[in-house]
Amino acid sequence: MGLIAGKFGCTPETLRSWVRQAERDRGLRDGQTTEERERVKAFERENRELKRANEILRKASAYFAQAELDRRGK
Repeated sequence: MGLIAGKFGCTPETLRSWVRQAERDRGLRDGQTTEERERVKAFERENRELKRANEILRKASAYFAQAELDRRGK
């Protein structure tokens, strides 16, 4: 595998990992396929964005609630 890896300009371990992933994608080996890994990444990214948006909304809500209390107190 070392000779072939050299032709591709990578290490033998990199080539082995590519082969293993290709086998997973074809259903020949257990584990996450490339498509599944990409979906998980997309869900994680969406989750981070939603958490960020919720935090912004939570802070805005607290700010406006405090502003309303201050306004009523005057």
